[in-house]
Amino acid sequence: MCLAVPGKIMSIEERDGTLMSVVDFGGVKKDVCLQYIPDAGVGQYVVVHVGFAIQRLDEESALRTLAEFEHLGVLEEEFADGFEQAARQAGATNPNSRPNTNGTSEATS
Repeated sequence: MCLAVPGKIMSIEERDGTLMSVVDFGGVKKDVCLQYIPDAGVGQYVVVHVGFAIQRLDEESALRTLAEFEHLGVLEEEFADGFEQAARQAGATNPNSRPNTNGTSEATS
């Protein structure tokens, strides 16, 4: 599934002529392109789709949406390692993972 997810802009910088930011999606931080909303600022909430901020969103709506997505498990589905998820669903072990001390596995790169 590919959704537009709200997140909070944590930092902004220009990289190779492109306006980029680090956006926090309820604890998961990702690089996001701000070219469609070049006047967005640190601390503002934006809706992000496939790595691009596509619109601003007020904080209350953003937090409410993030809480609902978390409740439904959507954030895990959107941001988790796809190989790890597929292996888990198939009842197999991801060959790119290593065991943690708590008995679960962690993907390696």
